[in-house]
Amino acid sequence: CACLLCHYLVSQSLALTMVTILSKSHADRNVYPSAGVLFVHVLEREYFKGEFPPYPKAGDSSNDPITFNTNLKGYPDRPGWLRYIQRTPHSDGVLYGSPASEHMGKPTIIEITAYNKRTFETARHNLVINIMSIEEFPLPYQAEFFIKNMNVEEMLASEVLGDFLGAVKNVWQPERLNAINITSALDRGGRVPLPINDLKEGVYVMVGADVQFSSCLREVETPQNQLRCSQEMEPVISCDKKFRAQFHIDWCKISLVDITKVVPVHSNRPDAGTGVLPDIGEYNPPSESLKNRDYFADFLITLAVPSAVAMVLFIILAYSMCCRREGVQKRNMQTPDIQLVHHSSIQKSTKELRSMSKNREISWPLSTLPVFHPVSGEVVPPIHPDNYETTSMPLMQTQTNLQNQIQIPQQQSSGK
Repeated sequence: CACLLCHYLVSQSLALTMVTILSKSHADRNVYPSAGVLFVHVLEREYFKGEFPPYPKAGDSSNDPITFNTNLKGYPDRPGWLRYIQRTPHSDGVLYGSPASEHMGKPTIIEITAYNKRTFETARHNLVINIMSIEEFPLPYQAEFFIKNMNVEEMLASEVLGDFLGAVKNVWQPERLNAINITSALDRGGRVPLPINDLKEGVYVMVGADVQFSSCLREVETPQNQLRCSQEMEPVISCDKKFRAQFHIDWCKISLVDITKVVPVHSNRPDAGTGVLPDIGEYNPPSESLKNRDYFADFLITLAVPSAVAMVLFIILAYSMCCRREGVQKRNMQTPDIQLVHHSSIQKSTKELRSMSKNREISWPLSTLPVFHPVSGEVVPPIHPDNYETTSMPLMQTQTNLQNQIQIPQQQSSGK
């Protein structure tokens, strides 16, 4: 019994070991979307947490920041029809897009690399997308709605997308209704909203059906509603209340397309090719021996010609400045006499003031004689004494050092 018990424990431990190894074996995951139908695949963080070591302390909730990088195997980016979005490292990533019919028949392998920003470890998985065909592709009647109060990751949730398709089906009443594509408004040239009042980016949702558009959807094409849209006013749509509870639709941006009436445009595109350059043989580098080169022509063009032009300009400037001077005598002959007199008087006054400022010992001008008192008639004594710094004295002040001071007689009374 002891041997059987030991054998049982060993087998159980090996089984547990095998299960652990299989859970980390990076097995490929296969999905089977349909051509012309919206494909959504959520990259769950919980699925990749098992690839990274747990927290050191037991019982702590693991909330590592994890980001994802997706690319087509062997290429740096994803296919053109496949998009990826992840808002924060603590939210799940989403792959979404609408495969076309030309992608059918061959599997598309997407490499998914998860980065743990706490431990700086990575884990890689492969997602194999096998695109299948559908009976009726594409659906002939397609309508695109612009929802203002949603972001693309919110609209990609299965519950929200199901509610929207249910509202459209209630209005349109088709037998078959599929979501064809979802596009963020930012991918159509929209602006990033301000982080106020819980504003959203907006999302375009394209759906297809097998019946004609309902009368409610065609109400936006009436002249009254077209006029309101041109005036940036909301059109009057009778079925808007069926969406208003959860989805705010901009009816001016709705697009109704009947692909049965669209004229196909065929363009001849060149073959893409393999992307590999053709073999043109070995590379033959130039020989090491270089031929002698004459640099005289380069010298003439680079130095001689600009120098000659500069010399000619210098000679013309020197002749104009030195050889064509009119002189003072010719200038005076062409100047009117009254202007010369004015200039001469100003020049003489300037010279007199300059000479006075240089020699403070000479007599003051007549305009600076002492003044007399207006009532008594007595001569007013000088304001500044002789020992005062005369350099700061104004021009019209009195002065004391007059060689010939004029004596003004005092006014006598009428009785004498």
